[in-house]
Amino acid sequence: MILLDVDIRRKAYLSGINVIEKLAFSAQQGEFVAIVGPSGAGKTTLLNLIAGLDRDMDGSIAFHSGQGPQASPRTSFMFQEPRLMPWLNVQQNLELVLAPQSRRHQVAPLNDLLALVGLPGCGAMFPGKLSGGMQRRVALLRAFIVEPDLLLMDEPFQSLDAPTANQLRVLLQDLWQRTRPTVLFVTHNLREALSLADRILFCSARPCRVILDLPVDLQHPRAIEDISVQRMHQSLLEQYPKLLGGLIASSPEISGA
Repeated sequence: MILLDVDIRRKAYLSGINVIEKLAFSAQQGEFVAIVGPSGAGKTTLLNLIAGLDRDMDGSIAFHSGQGPQASPRTSFMFQEPRLMPWLNVQQNLELVLAPQSRRHQVAPLNDLLALVGLPGCGAMFPGKLSGGMQRRVALLRAFIVEPDLLLMDEPFQSLDAPTANQLRVLLQDLWQRTRPTVLFVTHNLREALSLADRILFCSARPCRVILDLPVDLQHPRAIEDISVQRMHQSLLEQYPKLLGGLIASSPEISGA
C-alpha cells in the first residue's frame, strides 16, 4: 500500500528561482526513506510542502490509506533544532502536542516514556536545564508521542557530538520499529542515511529532483560503525564519486539509475 505520492512539477521562490523541478517519488506505509543532497538544494522546502506548511507549487502531494485517498495523515515534524517551549517543563512540552481530551490519560505513561528515551524523572525539568542531547531526546519523544502515520525529520541530529548522535540514532530506530510510521529523513551524512534507511533518495543541486533512488538492503537495526554500512558507503562513492554534490555520471551502466 502506498502512503505518500509526491509529484512536484515546479516549486519556485518569490524571486522566480526554481527550487524544485520534476521531482517525483512514492513512499510505502512504514518505510524509512532518507533524502540526501547538497546544501541549498531544496530538501527542507520539500518537507515543508509535504507537511502542508507551504502549498505554493505546481504539482500534487497525495496521501492514501487502506480505505483510499485521505486528506492528510497524522504527521509529526522534527526540525533541525529541538524547538521546545522554554517556559514549559518537559512534561508540559510533551502534553502540548496531545489532544486535550487525551492528556489526562497520557500523564501517567509519560514517566515510562521518558525512561524509554533515557530521561527518567526529568518531567519537571525546563529545557534550559537540559543538555543539547537531552533536548533532542525530548523532541524525538514528542514527535512519536502522537503516534504519527508520517514523520518528517529535517537533519534532527545536526551539530551533536558523535556519541550523542549515535545514541539518538539507536533510539530513533527503536521507536520507529515499535510504531512503524513512514519516515522521511533529511541528512547530509551518507553514513547516517545508510545506517537508518530502507531507501535513500539522492537529490540534485537546485532545482531539486531525484537523481538516484537507492534501496538499502541491510538488516535493521544498524549502526554507523557497522562494516556493512562502511562497505556500502565506499562502494557507492566509488561508483558515483560526485553523488553528494548532486551529480551523477551518465555512463551507460548507470544512466537508468
